[in-house]
Amino acid sequence: MNKARSILVLLISIATLAAGALFSSAQQSPKLPLKVFISVDMEGISGVVHADQTSSGTSEYAAARKWMAQDVNAAVGGALEAGAAEVVVNDSHGSMRNIDPGDLHPKAILISGSPKSLSMMQGIDASFAACLLIGYHAKAGTQDAILDHTISGSVVRSIKVNGVEMPELGLNAAIAGYYGVPVVLVSGDTAVCRQATEILGKNVATVAVKEAIGRQAAKLVPFSESQRLIQDGVAAALKKLGSAKPYKLAAPYRFELDYHIAAQADMGAMIPGVKRIGARTLVFIADDYIQGFRTLRAMINIAPAR
Repeated sequence: MNKARSILVLLISIATLAAGALFSSAQQSPKLPLKVFISVDMEGISGVVHADQTSSGTSEYAAARKWMAQDVNAAVGGALEAGAAEVVVNDSHGSMRNIDPGDLHPKAILISGSPKSLSMMQGIDASFAACLLIGYHAKAGTQDAILDHTISGSVVRSIKVNGVEMPELGLNAAIAGYYGVPVVLVSGDTAVCRQATEILGKNVATVAVKEAIGRQAAKLVPFSESQRLIQDGVAAALKKLGSAKPYKLAAPYRFELDYHIAAQADMGAMIPGVKRIGARTLVFIADDYIQGFRTLRAMINIAPAR
């Protein structure tokens, strides 16, 4: 009798534990679908070496915007290979109307046109698992970098945040980091790849599609190879998401904008909260990075071209 009772108690205990495990499993949140955000610029696209290729109305622009779509499609392909359920592409160069929707991968969502409040990062939010920066370029003043500049070549000499001079990739990675999204891959020339590692750390993947020889010439990786490198690089980076960390800066944020000429600073100095610390240099403090970024963009946009 005691033996039978012991067996019954044991069976009840096992059933209770099994039921608890099932209940606990049911209470866990289902795995969220993998969403990937792509910001794509043009100066760092495969084949691009000159401003005539990145400016609408020139004879070379039509070909270069095709190259832009091809690099993006390679990144989209890598994201899908890694299991992405949704890929959003933000056209981030110039007028931000460079990618022909008909040339884009059919499974990608395109954000096109400007102005946009988050500019090159429009569309990013906390629902994304990862961010890719495709076709990016080095910051203004970088030697041996294709078409180096920071946001506006005719206005900006340099931008610093918390004392660190930032390329566009750093400013934009901090926007992604604001939402908890890590930048996992950057493509462009060797100079921007180097700066990506310096700013974001060794865990960010980089794909160099060309090596600059001065500012308007480069040794190019063949198209088929560069696109394969992008696709394979994206797939590999997304499969290692567990080691990726968002790029976060410490608040408060001190923005410092150095213009090319003093007349440009005359305009920016009119914005409330902005302090002039030199003939060409303005600074301001922001408690919120996104609000600070928007103020920075306003200071750049209202400045006359030199």
